[in-house]
Amino acid sequence: MKELLIIAVGAAVVNNVVLSQFLGLCPFFGVSKKIETAAGMGGAVIFVITLASFVTSLVYKFILMPLDMSYMQTIVFILVIAALVQFVEMFLKKSMPALYESLGVYLALITTNCAVLGVALNNVQYGYNVLEGVVYGFSTALGFTISIVLMAGLREKMEYNDIPKYFQGFPHVLLTAGLMAIAFFGFSGII
Repeated sequence: MKELLIIAVGAAVVNNVVLSQFLGLCPFFGVSKKIETAAGMGGAVIFVITLASFVTSLVYKFILMPLDMSYMQTIVFILVIAALVQFVEMFLKKSMPALYESLGVYLALITTNCAVLGVALNNVQYGYNVLEGVVYGFSTALGFTISIVLMAGLREKMEYNDIPKYFQGFPHVLLTAGLMAIAFFGFSGII
């Protein structure tokens, strides 16, 4: 139990997928304009990464390893992730059309979100079993959600500030992300 807690805290805060590993930056910058949209994207990413961690761990352990085909893990993981994202997209379109519309193209971009593939590959690299892989995947996705919602909150607050002309737009957002990364770096001594 203690090991799972260490994995969870390490993945969500200490080694935050966005602010420490710099994975998933496209949706981090693209969807973080409003808190509602960022939270919706975070929920979709939590679902996809957690499910992808579970499925890819099983595929690796019970198919790729016994057949000595671990060299195929990247391609197989990409196919699994693409199928899961299609499932999430169909589910959201049917059950939550407003969220589906607000996420727009970024929902399809979860397929190519390097954070999803990075988590699946890290599960293999770190030698996690299925349970540890699911905890790592969920915690990493939770860390992604925390960082994107925090960024959205900051961007909403900054919208009404008087920002110098040359810092308006993406430069200001990039500077804010850098300061967030420095703040999260302070957690590095926890584990």
